[in-house]
Amino acid sequence: MPAPPNAPSDAASKPKLRIGRGGKSPRSLKQHIMRRLIMVVPLALLMVVMSRTGLLDFAADKMTFTDLSWFDNTALVEHLRVLVTHDGLTDEPGKCLVFLVNGDDPPNASHIDVLARHEAACPGKKTGLPDKLFTLRIDRADRTIETDAGTPGQFRMIPTK
Repeated sequence: MPAPPNAPSDAASKPKLRIGRGGKSPRSLKQHIMRRLIMVVPLALLMVVMSRTGLLDFAADKMTFTDLSWFDNTALVEHLRVLVTHDGLTDEPGKCLVFLVNGDDPPNASHIDVLARHEAACPGKKTGLPDKLFTLRIDRADRTIETDAGTPGQFRMIPTK
């Protein structure tokens, strides 16, 4: 006797086995977690290394510092912080440098004093006042930077790009 049309057939009542991509069985939760860890852990370690070595700051500076940034004191100081620490003009960490911008200087001969503070996480003898390291002379129109690091009063060019 045939089954009524509304009654479930044997094929429909059996649970279907889910097949993953390529006809393989689906991945287990453990396999999902391991695949994620294989990608995330090396990338996290790479980011930590890039951050500690300053490569991340240098790459961000290359992408964000434009021709108009030469006339913005905040952007210029952040660019100089990366440039000074990357070029080895000082051994001080970038977070321990203080830049004093003289607002009265003309745009073609701005002077910025670079100071090193010695407090909290900054190395050096803990004194009340920051120590002057050197002076930067900046021509914003020509986009050139000169420093007297190591030779006070005698300026030499710093490559900017």
